[in-house]
Amino acid sequence: MDVPSFKESLTKPEPPQSLSFALQALWWDGKGNWDKAHECAQARDDQDGMRVHAYLHRKEGDQSNAEYWYRRCRATPSTLSLAEEWEELVRSLA
Repeated sequence: MDVPSFKESLTKPEPPQSLSFALQALWWDGKGNWDKAHECAQARDDQDGMRVHAYLHRKEGDQSNAEYWYRRCRATPSTLSLAEEWEELVRSLA
């Protein structure tokens, strides 16, 4: 799935069934449901989930928690805008 298709799927009430938990988290975040996104990001303790988890805490405004998750997945904390980071994550995970 490419970024435009992913964005188009946001018009649906539920995410496509083929999405990983990390992409489901980004999908729910794209729908404005941070809690559901956070739940999905935590569903698997893998690199992708931790990376999305970092983004979500950054978005929440909890920078210290975000930095913890960036460290756990060995990623440099993002300096992009939240919208740019979201799109970068979708592109890399889709």
